Amino acid sequence: MNIGLSDIQKELSRIEKENRVRILYAVESGSRAWGFASRDSDFDVRFIYIHPLNWYLAIDRQRDVIEEPISGQLDISGWELSKALRLFRKSNPPLLEWLGSPIVYADNHGLADRLRGLQRKHFSPISCLHHYLHMAQGNYREYLHGETVRIKKYFYVLRPILACAWIEKYRTMPPTEFALLYADAGLPSDLIIVIDELLRRKMAGDELDLEPRIAPLNDFLDERIAYFGKIGADMERGGVATGELDDLFITMLHEVWQLNSIR
Repeated sequence: MNIGLSDIQKELSRIEKENRVRILYAVESGSRAWGFASRDSDFDVRFIYIHPLNWYLAIDRQRDVIEEPISGQLDISGWELSKALRLFRKSNPPLLEWLGSPIVYADNHGLADRLRGLQRKHFSPISCLHHYLHMAQGNYREYLHGETVRIKKYFYVLRPILACAWIEKYRTMPPTEFALLYADAGLPSDLIIVIDELLRRKMAGDELDLEPRIAPLNDFLDERIAYFGKIGADMERGGVATGELDDLFITMLHEVWQLNSIR
């Protein structure tokens, strides 16, 4: 199945109509956004949406996600705006990665730019470093701990480790694209040779399944996981004031649904 931009945008329009919502922002996430997708990688489309005012006035809490059945290579899901803002308040890394995705399918009413502005002021380095460290630890433990390993999973440990390095160095959200993290990392030449070859094989569609562990890469990841496990106590916690997000939420309701008054 060959999926194009128009196919994805048609699906997003259908979701809006069937759920009576407006999609404010939609992007590619996962390996295609990271820049190391193979030819048969899924399209992982993620979006933020908003309901009409009456939905928010119900006394019972309602479902705040939309998850479409995976169809072929297409995996689409989204978060309701107030849910997304609560996660943004805590510098939720998956959400912040959406804001940094290089592949954007919809960008309406300036939500993403407004969130990026808040992110620059209120980013929490320690929260994101812990997220990426736990991701690296979990993937390493599950896929790379042994003499025979799931070879493609090196990227799912290496990328969060490089993200930790970025956070330590710059105290900002790491770029979504792997290439930018990789170029900034200053890795030794022997590792670069190994990683470049793995990248070439992955993007060419090679199986990259069970193979002998790559000792230099494992040694590097072992050392970095241990190192990032010891730091972070002196990092800023950040966090956006709830009032700013309340104001943004009300602004979006007003602009999307053209309300005269919301207060």
